Amino acid sequence: MCLILLISVIIGFGLYSWNAATLAGNAMPMPFGMGVAVVLSGSMEPELSVDDVVFVKETKDYAVDDTVVFQDGRSLVVHKIIAKDGDVVTTKGTANNTADAPIDVKYIKGEVVWSLPYVGAVVTILKTPAATILILAAAVYLLIKSYQNERREEEKELDEIRKQIEELKNSK
Repeated sequence: MCLILLISVIIGFGLYSWNAATLAGNAMPMPFGMGVAVVLSGSMEPELSVDDVVFVKETKDYAVDDTVVFQDGRSLVVHKIIAKDGDVVTTKGTANNTADAPIDVKYIKGEVVWSLPYVGAVVTILKTPAATILILAAAVYLLIKSYQNERREEEKELDEIRKQIEELKNSK
């Protein structure tokens, strides 16, 4: 039952994220002020690597040296703030030679507060249509198997009751 709940949460969050990205143009929804992203390039090496999962917290105030995630069109970028002038910040990947074009802080999704190395490979695979179909198939299979086991147990109980009734009839 826990597995079915976990699968439902994964699928639900996947649909929520897909909806936000395709319909609203929001590449990283931030329910409860938190978001998750996968690092797709080596621009932040050695601090962050490709396939690291980063946890992002929505913040109102950003400072130089904060590692942030910002939206650039429909893509997300994870870079470090190297300069700040009011509501305009300049970012740069630690492995990059040049800075990014300055952006308004309104495009920043949040500050990276934690990362999990290489977990993003699993997340990326789980986001594919084939994986979604496999997860749904596994959920349906587990649900059917659970129902069959329950039914088998009920049949055993009924057979035992029938057997006891027959023994009572024959003992008279």
